[in-house]
Amino acid sequence: MFNKLFGGSGERPVVDPHALPVPRRQKNGVYKLRALGDTRVLALVEAADSGDWEAVKSALTPFDLGRDHQVLAELAELDGVQDWIARAVEDDKEHRATALLISGARHISWGWEARTSDRAVNVTQEQWRVFHERLRIAEEQLLEAAELQPEWVTPWRRLLTSGRGMSLGPAVNETRLDAALRREPLDLETHIEWVSQLQPRWGGEPGQALAFARKAFAGAPEGHRLGCVIAMAHIEDWVESDSEDCLVTPEIQDELLDAAERSILHPAYVRRPGWQEDFNIFAMALSLASESIALPRAFQELQGAYTSWPWKYMAQPEKMYARARRNA
Repeated sequence: MFNKLFGGSGERPVVDPHALPVPRRQKNGVYKLRALGDTRVLALVEAADSGDWEAVKSALTPFDLGRDHQVLAELAELDGVQDWIARAVEDDKEHRATALLISGARHISWGWEARTSDRAVNVTQEQWRVFHERLRIAEEQLLEAAELQPEWVTPWRRLLTSGRGMSLGPAVNETRLDAALRREPLDLETHIEWVSQLQPRWGGEPGQALAFARKAFAGAPEGHRLGCVIAMAHIEDWVESDSEDCLVTPEIQDELLDAAERSILHPAYVRRPGWQEDFNIFAMALSLASESIALPRAFQELQGAYTSWPWKYMAQPEKMYARARRNA
């Protein structure tokens, strides 16, 4: 029972040869995860930061950018990529699809940077103009990347984000959801994006997102990271609620415990680069629900590793992570 609950067999975990060392100087034992905690991803980020397209292509060799959302996100969130990626799109015909994918993903993040996370009524006309201009470029580039590489799922998941930002409507976004799930039926990031899409603030109905998450996870194999969609659906409910304690119920605690046992705490769970984000998703949800069985284990496995997603839903994300960790 102990091993089943905590996802271990009693054996020492295999040491990851690509794991970045934990920073020596930590505040309260907490540190922000860098480059998915992986030396190969760090090499990719550093190549992109220097604008070296040849080095970026070389660093991408261990990864499948058409399926790995987390690696793509590292490039999409990197300021400055937009300054040089257009040259790669135009000049490198052989790798045009990859350059288009990176550029499209970056333009979505860059667009949201212009819009900011402020309420729509507080966004200026100029901010809206830049936001939509960048999203239009992203749409064109991602659609072309999807056409050049029909098996890729990452363009379609990103197109869900741009479609939501541009208010393209349910028909367009549902078509894009179907396109993504045809390629990867259990794709976590696509499911999480749709959970956001189903929130009342984006035109959804209360309960829709959780029902979607439950149906999706019901078909997942033991140990699959798709369990995170249950945790995110509850976090999104908390974001929408006026009550800070809306998740503190025995039913929600039990559901989150069961999802954690069947996913991140299951022996079959695979720790890929960025696995700490999966644990952070559960840590936040379990903490909001005041769950007491899986929560300590999640923080124990993290060893202080903090990821901004999904804690950025809170006003002081890293401080709230540290507080939840202390209270676990």
